[in-house]
Amino acid sequence: MDSKQCCVKLSVQPSRGLLDEKFIVLVQSVPPGLQLTVHALHQCEDGHSWEAFGHYTADASGNVNVSEDPSLGGTYSGVEPMGLLWSLTPIPGSKPGLRMRKMNVQTPMEVTISVYQGHQTEGFMDQVALAGVVVERWYMAPGVRRIPITEDGLTATLFLPPGPGPFPGLLDLWGGEGKLLEYRAALFASHGIASLALDYLTPEITMETGKMVDNKYVEAAYRVLQQHPQVLDSRIAMLGLSLGASVTLKMAAYSQVVKLRCAVCVSGSHVQPVDGFLKELLNAGKTRYNEENQVMFRELLLPIPTDPSLKVDVGRLQCPLLLVVGEDDQNWPAYESAMDMKEMMERAGNSHLLTVLSYLNAGHLIEPPYTPHFEQFLLCLVFAVMALWGGETLAHSRAQEDAWRKTLVFLRENLYATLVLANKYFVYLGNIMDT
Repeated sequence: MDSKQCCVKLSVQPSRGLLDEKFIVLVQSVPPGLQLTVHALHQCEDGHSWEAFGHYTADASGNVNVSEDPSLGGTYSGVEPMGLLWSLTPIPGSKPGLRMRKMNVQTPMEVTISVYQGHQTEGFMDQVALAGVVVERWYMAPGVRRIPITEDGLTATLFLPPGPGPFPGLLDLWGGEGKLLEYRAALFASHGIASLALDYLTPEITMETGKMVDNKYVEAAYRVLQQHPQVLDSRIAMLGLSLGASVTLKMAAYSQVVKLRCAVCVSGSHVQPVDGFLKELLNAGKTRYNEENQVMFRELLLPIPTDPSLKVDVGRLQCPLLLVVGEDDQNWPAYESAMDMKEMMERAGNSHLLTVLSYLNAGHLIEPPYTPHFEQFLLCLVFAVMALWGGETLAHSRAQEDAWRKTLVFLRENLYATLVLANKYFVYLGNIMDT
């Protein structure tokens, strides 16, 4: 094989695309029946490296198509077109509790795809690859505009889709670790929705004063989005994950300012003091640790209370609500909360507004598709704790792909004025991605 090494062909199409877009990995011109390892390597902005790999056998024509051929082992098995992304894990020797996330969405996530002879499991950096290519995965489509927002004391970033607009809008809230995370909002903008990523836990105003923000801060963010000339002011949604879902439900049910066209809550709960906000919700009195000293925050909210003053009255909701939950969520009682919300809305007569996506063996952090699964994460609050998030890698990956697709459909159905408007945008987006 050494004498023919230069003849091996490796292609990835498209080599440049959005994060949620599938690619095709094709190895050609190798001897039929040759055992190969297809390997992916990514270095995060924090300097940590992640890898994934699958074991393949070349067919009678000397080819391997990762989209069609089964992996015989590695970090994933079977026919998994995107296994080289969703099964990424920290390289051997990395510290535990790492999480991969893109902090600078103006640059791509770069992944090096390589082919090695034989079925390898380690030592990739010490070997010479038969071939390799670099793949770019973007959260921002060409033409998406990124606009930092600091007015009204906000720490936020607005992402506007390509084109003149106006566009439907979305207020995007993450969970309990805080920080301004922009990558999901950037990806929503790449799909035609003007999206405002909001830091509500660690914004600059909290860092300066030491005081947590209240509901007026979220309402100010909503107004910024609503009043933007390129946003349809009557077609705004709100999406929250984990603690962000709690805030989303509170705003949707009680705010006199936030008038949503629809809401999406991922891995969240309605259990919270109706008269309180963040400070009252973040009470760690019942936190439980397992035998591996991993903290399980779900105990904070269990059992689901019957006292109506301790949970959002979702019977008040007047907009469509999508709940996305993993049934093995060890961080937050999302599934139990979803079932209780379903019962509350049935009693109130507004259950026609509710859609529940529940995934067996999926964990807490349900993100855009092909994002690696994190069963645990080193969470830095007042002090660092190893949070258990749960889930099985394959089932969690399936859940992320399905939930993202259905979330986009839900948002389009509720935010776009007509199907014609939506179709015009996606034809436009397709044209610019081809250029």
